[in-house]
Amino acid sequence: MEGKTFTERLMEFGLTRQEAGIYGCLLGEGKTTGYEAAKQLGISRSNAYNSLASMTEKGAACLVEEGTTRKYAPVPLDEFCKNRIRRLEESKRWLIGHMPAEKTYVDGYITIEGAEHILDKIRNLLLKTEERVYISCASNYLLLFIHEVEKLIKERKRVVVITDQPVNFGNAKVYVGASRGMQIGIISDSKYVLTGEYGEGSINTCLYSGQKNFVELYKRALANEIKLFAMQEENQ
Repeated sequence: MEGKTFTERLMEFGLTRQEAGIYGCLLGEGKTTGYEAAKQLGISRSNAYNSLASMTEKGAACLVEEGTTRKYAPVPLDEFCKNRIRRLEESKRWLIGHMPAEKTYVDGYITIEGAEHILDKIRNLLLKTEERVYISCASNYLLLFIHEVEKLIKERKRVVVITDQPVNFGNAKVYVGASRGMQIGIISDSKYVLTGEYGEGSINTCLYSGQKNFVELYKRALANEIKLFAMQEENQ
């Protein structure tokens, strides 16, 4: 995620790679013609003008008439991003209100691959937590979803963390032990488990499940580890 370029992040807001490149050009120049953009980016004029027309429809650029010259100016980056997010939120609300009725089913075993997808699942899992969550991972990984953890603590939900370095999470119970390596595990409300490898250099594959037997098995393993920590604290 952090390695993404400016162009790649613009593409996440609905621009093609070529449109993102032209938008970056517009931000740097202020306003320009399709010919000037084509020359600067090394693309054909027809491609430049087609992209500028598409960008105007998407709200990334606007047409500026200067006598007989047609130039394009960028919509400010913050404004463009906010507009796209607002439209996505509106579409989200509509989709939720009009989606087909969901069938009730028992969660199976879902494999999640890729660091970005795993992190998305972790954040969503934490945001859905109603009562308590147990988190086991290296301390540096905690920083990736610290806002979600702090939100749970603020809402007075039980948060238990097992990690390898001391961390200050207010009212959360923190156990510090051996290195967690690239292993990560989360139990939410004793209903859902996410466990596997995460981080740079790992295979970035996790298993997510709501299967009762799997949840109980993982919960028992984590409980035994917590008991060991409690015994060590008593003996200190």
